[in-house]
Amino acid sequence: MPDAAVPQGPGPARVEDTVGTAQLAAVPEPKYWYLRTVLLRAITSEFGTGEVIPNERELAARFGVARATLRQALDQLELEGRLVRRRGIGTLVAAPRVGVPVSRRDEGWPGGNREQVWQTVGCAVAPAGEQLAGALGVPVGETVHTVRRIRTVQGQIVATEALHVPESALPALPEIRLSGTADGTAADGGTEGEEQGRAVLRRLERLAVDGESRAVELGVAEADEAVLLQRPPGTPVLVVTTQYAAAGRLAALAVSTYRADTCRLTFGETGLVEVTPVQATVRSAS
Repeated sequence: MPDAAVPQGPGPARVEDTVGTAQLAAVPEPKYWYLRTVLLRAITSEFGTGEVIPNERELAARFGVARATLRQALDQLELEGRLVRRRGIGTLVAAPRVGVPVSRRDEGWPGGNREQVWQTVGCAVAPAGEQLAGALGVPVGETVHTVRRIRTVQGQIVATEALHVPESALPALPEIRLSGTADGTAADGGTEGEEQGRAVLRRLERLAVDGESRAVELGVAEADEAVLLQRPPGTPVLVVTTQYAAAGRLAALAVSTYRADTCRLTFGETGLVEVTPVQATVRSAS
């Protein structure tokens, strides 16, 4: 990997980029951020996907920086999905982001085709808090079913979803009878939460959707989402919020959280994305 130097001391960092021929001018960015840029250029030009880069000691000596500064730069590149750390192996160049289609076919009315894309992993029933009630247009305290699902692409979990369905949108929903065992395992081998979630989705399929609206924004993974995504809390994510209307009212609200470090969203049909300032987004049933 090419040498670069970050002089110590106060003031803005000045990094010599020897990947090319130009010497970079003084910049106001933190030293670790500028080092991140130099590292990215070197990694891109000298290493391929899946290859192991030199260890921290070697990189710190080569670039003339403190280990702490180098670690910050490497952490940033890992956060961006450029690098991946493997215990017992080292730091590798990450694969390019996976293209994940986000269209009416893939993000459409819950149930139906979506069941081929999303996997139900649980369901919770709880009274709606003030924020969720406002988002769903129902009274505070109304019972809401929250179906939890995950989306897998090429064997990797790339998204988690919380699908909020107010009970009043399903007036004919019968009592869910579960044929499970004492340990919470359903008859089909799944958990009672999974069976309960699928029951809600089956009821939704009977409703005719009148319309839907979708918005995309940048966010961070909350604790429960991070567990499903197998990433630390605070990991950057892309949040797709979809409202579904049926029978003249809001019937469901889906909040799909995609890993921003491993996937990029592609929009089908028109490919148009509406950009609207967002005051607040409902992320969980509370």
